[in-house]
Order: sequence, then C-alpha cells, then structure tokens
Amino acid sequence: MVTGIEAGLIDVLAVFIIAAAVGVFVAKIGRFPYTIALLVAGFFASLAGVTLDIELTHDVILLVLLPPLLFQGAATTDIEFFRRNLSTILVLAVVGLGISIAFVGVGVHYAFGFAPLVALLFATIVLPTDPVSVLALFEELGTPDRLAVLVEGESLLNDGVGVVVYAALLELIVTGTTVEEVTIEAVGDLFLGIFIASAGGAVVGFLAGYSVYRVMINLDEHMTEIVLTIVLAYGSFLLAEHYVSRLLAEFHFSGVIATVVAGLFIGNRGAEYAMSPRTKLSVFNTWETAAFIVNTFIFVLIGVKTPLRQIIENGELLLPAIALVLVGRAVAVYPLATVLSRVSPRDISLDYQHVLVWGGLHASIPIALVLGLPTTLESGVPFPHRAQLRVLVFGVAAFSLVVQGLSMGWLVDRLGIVTTTEEERLYQLLVGRARAVDAAIEAAERLYDEGRIPREVHERFEREYGEEKADLNEAISELLSTHPEIRDREQIVGERQVLTRERSAIRSAERDGLISTDVAEALLDEVNLKLDRVRSGERTVTRLREEEGYEEFWRRRAREYGLFEGGDGEDAEAGGTAEDGDGDGDGA
Repeated sequence: MVTGIEAGLIDVLAVFIIAAAVGVFVAKIGRFPYTIALLVAGFFASLAGVTLDIELTHDVILLVLLPPLLFQGAATTDIEFFRRNLSTILVLAVVGLGISIAFVGVGVHYAFGFAPLVALLFATIVLPTDPVSVLALFEELGTPDRLAVLVEGESLLNDGVGVVVYAALLELIVTGTTVEEVTIEAVGDLFLGIFIASAGGAVVGFLAGYSVYRVMINLDEHMTEIVLTIVLAYGSFLLAEHYVSRLLAEFHFSGVIATVVAGLFIGNRGAEYAMSPRTKLSVFNTWETAAFIVNTFIFVLIGVKTPLRQIIENGELLLPAIALVLVGRAVAVYPLATVLSRVSPRDISLDYQHVLVWGGLHASIPIALVLGLPTTLESGVPFPHRAQLRVLVFGVAAFSLVVQGLSMGWLVDRLGIVTTTEEERLYQLLVGRARAVDAAIEAAERLYDEGRIPREVHERFEREYGEEKADLNEAISELLSTHPEIRDREQIVGERQVLTRERSAIRSAERDGLISTDVAEALLDEVNLKLDRVRSGERTVTRLREEEGYEEFWRRRAREYGLFEGGDGEDAEAGGTAEDGDGDGDGA
C-alpha cells in the first residue's frame, strides 16, 4: 500500500494529469476559460469516483495558495489606471460590499430562517469576488483596460474587506452573541476594525515592498530578485496577518491588502526602476507560471471536493441563495455606479455595470472562509447550520464559475464592448516580434563580444535579424499610416509613460540636491498638467517637427533672460502654449 510522501506525490501528479488533459482540450476548441475547464474536469473526476487526499483547508488556501494569486494580480495591474479609478474601486469594494452583505443577509434570514448573524456571515463569506477566469477571458477578447482594472481592483480590495468582516462576525457568533446584544458601539468597532485592518495592511505592504525595492535597485541578479519577490509575496502577508497583528494585540492588519499593495509597488515602481529588462522578463514569467500552477490546484481541487450530491439534495435552498447573491450584487453595483457617474468626470456606462454584476465570480476566498468555520461554539454547541453553509457556498461558487464564467464571452460580445480589432492584434504581433528581434540582435552582439560565437556566425545572425527588423519596421509603418487610430492610441500611451519618467527624474534631482524644492514643485506641476491632458485624451506633442505641442514655462523664463535670441526664440514663439497647444500630433 502506498503511503506518506509517495501517496502525496501521486495525488499531485493526478492533479497535473487532469490539468494537462484540460489544457489539450482548451487548446483544441479555443475561447474556453482554462480555469473553468479545470473546475468542470474536477466535477467529472469526482463523479467518476476519483479521490485526491490533498486536503483543501482554510489555511492551505489563505496561507499557501492565495498570496501568489494576489501578488501576481497586483503586480501586473497598471498602477496609473488603478490610481485613476481608485475612488470608484473603493466605493464598489467597501460600500458596495457592505450593501450586498446587508441585502443578502436579510434575505437569507427570512428565506431560510437562519439567525441574523449567521445569515450575515453567509453573505460575508460568499460575496467576495474572484476575477481570475473573467480577466483571462478579457485578455483574450480585448476588453477595455478600464473595465479590466475595475473588475480586478474591486476584487483585490473586497477580498481584504470581506476577510475582516468575516473575522468580526465569526467572533460574535462563536462567543454566543445574538443580534439583539450587538450595540452601536460594537458596530462602530467593526467599521473601525475594517479601517485599521485595511490601512495597517496597506502600510505593512508598502514598507515591505519598499524594503525589497531598495535591495533590488542595487542588485542585478535576476534569480536572486525572483527569490526576493517570493519572499515579499508571502512575507508581506504573514507579516501583516500574523506577526504585526500579534504584536499589536488590539488590532488586526489585513494580509490580503498588504500583499496587494506590495505587489502594486514592486510590479510598477520596482519593475520600472529596480529591474533590468532580463530581470523583468524573468520575474513576471515566474509569477505568471506560479499563478497558473496555483490556479490549477485550486480549481481542480474545488471541482473534486465540491459535494455535488449534497448540493443536489439541497437544491431547494441553493436556487434562492444564487438568486439572492445575484440580486445582492446588482443592488450594490447599479445605484453606486449611477451615483459615481454623476459625481465623477469618468462615468461607468450601463454596459460596464452589466459586466461588473455578472462578472462578480465567487471562488477561492468564499471557499477558504467557509472551510475555516469551527465545528463548535465556545459553549460547546455545534456551529449553527455549518453543513448547510458549506453546501450553499460551494454551490454558489460552482454556479458562479460555470454558468456566469462561461457566459461572460457571450455577454461581452453582445454588449459590443470588445475593443481589440484584427488590425490591433496584427500591430501587437508585429511589435512583439520586433522586440524579440531586438533582443536577439543584442544577445548575438554580446555573445560575439564575449568570444562565444565566431565572427561568421555573428555576421549571419546580424544579417538575417537585421533584414527581418527592416521588414518589421516597414510593416509597422504601413499599418500605422493606414490605421491612424492605432498610432494615436500608442502615442497617448507612450506620452503617459514618458511623462511618468519625467516626474520621477525631477523628484530624483530634488532628492540629490540638484534643484530646490520650490523649483521641483514648479516643474512637477507642469508635468502633472501635461499628464492630466494626456489622460483626458489630448496630446502634448505635434506631428510637425517645427512646432511645439506644449510650450514649457522654462522657455518663457529663458527668453526673459535673453537666452533665446534669434531663430530659437522665433521657433519657440511659433509653438503652442500650455493653454493653446493643438495637441493633435501623432508621435514624438
């Protein structure tokens, strides 16, 4: 009989065999979310009697599997898009989650007869969202970046808030507190606890991310930097969730929020300033692979461990629970999005609202939380409705992932919000290949300089890749000339990245004492003004070489001191000003 480590390895191998079979299936049919296919495969394996002795527990999900998913999701999020939509994301993730919890909790209390606190606990467990499957489909379909950021950003934050509310409600239930005994002070403490957990987690994540960033900025060893990011992902979670929370016994800091903030910091500022191109490629490839492996385990195990027979037996409870969760999501998203659209310069269209409601999938966090329910209360009484809660949460998660997840592609197509055209895909293909060719030329040059390849081989590489690069440049130029909308979009993206680097260079010059604070502030104000114009769709660079798309204030100051005499001054005069620049150019 096989036991111990050997048995565990066989179970792990079984998971990967299922995953490989699913991968072949998905590759053959296309446009089928891989994670949902894994889940369905797990269901069939369970019905076929396949058993896996890998225990899917609360701690395994939260401590082992969740940090890589959170870190990778945050690290690949564009922090500029995230910052611009932060107020919207916060409202949806915090206020929206609170509205949904209240609605679903009240509905479950009256529909199923659960005690009020138990009904609220169920709502808190089941409502945190998981964007993994939807975002994979978004990427394939080419949905707008803002929609993807709203879905992912809300999920990253409401996971953290949901875990904090869950812990507070669970403590009340375990200690035998009834809803009648909950005071205004206790409710105030709950909201204060949410704020402290979120803010404390954010601080811990920022400090951990900054510490690793300071090490990486003076290091150029991609394998060591990969290890540092792994330490950061798990370390920030454990530091906030356990060590700091134990040190400050009165407070609890969110490990979820800490990992998200650390990932945002190292994936944006760290990638821009502390990673060489090779390191950046290695780090992000590693985390993409790690997230893939973790998702493989989570979704296969969820499928295998889902109590399908119990779900079918409790079908009369499951259908109303699914309806309540969907309506609870809708009563939060639609009103809040409408209000936000009126008070914010950037509205959330009705089509986006439909996607936010239907795309709020529920998977790993809800299952981790329900698996963490204790068997008894402090009094020794069995935990109320524990078996039913597990069945309902697994059932809602299964419906959410399979039905909602599989229909997302149809919904996005139906709403007409897919933005990636065939021409844009071709442009991405050409640009991607051009970068690969540049890397190949650079590698061949380095190998030749190091004496690792002979001159004849180097010349052959240089000639072949040089001809390919020339052909690629010609194809890109022709494509951009026939499709100016692609060129215009790329210029906006490029200007934003260049201006972000300008801002960082000014701050660096101030820190190094090269410029005074007041001069730095004046320069930063102007860069921020340019960034605001670029974010609103305007450009600060014209297509004409002899024109200035935006006259920086230093030019006027230089002319006042007679530094621009003759032709230069006239050229500068010919350009637009900060107020009248035409901003209709298409390339720097």
